[in-house]
Amino acid sequence: MSARAARADSPGSSGAEAARGPDPRAVRSRAAALDAVRELLVEQGLPGVTHVAVAARSGVGRTTLYRHWPDTAAMLKDAIAELLDTAQPEPTGELRADLLALLQGTRELLHQPASERAMRTFIERSGVDPSFTDLKHAMYRAGTAGFRRVLAAARERGELPAALALAPAVDQLVGPLFFRRLLGDQDIDEAYVQETVDTFLRRHAVDG
Repeated sequence: MSARAARADSPGSSGAEAARGPDPRAVRSRAAALDAVRELLVEQGLPGVTHVAVAARSGVGRTTLYRHWPDTAAMLKDAIAELLDTAQPEPTGELRADLLALLQGTRELLHQPASERAMRTFIERSGVDPSFTDLKHAMYRAGTAGFRRVLAAARERGELPAALALAPAVDQLVGPLFFRRLLGDQDIDEAYVQETVDTFLRRHAVDG
């Protein structure tokens, strides 16, 4: 499931709305609400992300917020899905360049205050709150969808082994960045991204 699909499945959208085009006022209200969610998460952490606080920060009525996002997890899902969209550029068909672009997007997410705080929150809360467990899984699927598409296409073109399993391959690319940033609390530079991609490509080089 892509980040766009995750957002389209949210309580804040419907098939009828998509068919006739979005109401500009609704678009502005949605943007204001989700901006407020991200700001509050960075400033105050999860306890600060409430419907009351989002309404006060964004100017969107609480009734509207509850109609579109019945709980905090739903608000966070859509707020972070928007960030995931920007981190997954359209593939060009050039394997190394596409992997570098995707992993650079992941690097930026891990250094972006709202998305980094959200990832830490999902990991922390998922052990005690099933709604955050589901959210973490949805965000994992959305955040890795671009990698799976690029790897599957490269496998079809014969640039990667036909037997390459996509899930472990994604982990080999994304895992080092998450480990370094979320567990090691270290910055990630572009050289680290390049080395991660090049190590992956050397490991899975196709003979001949």
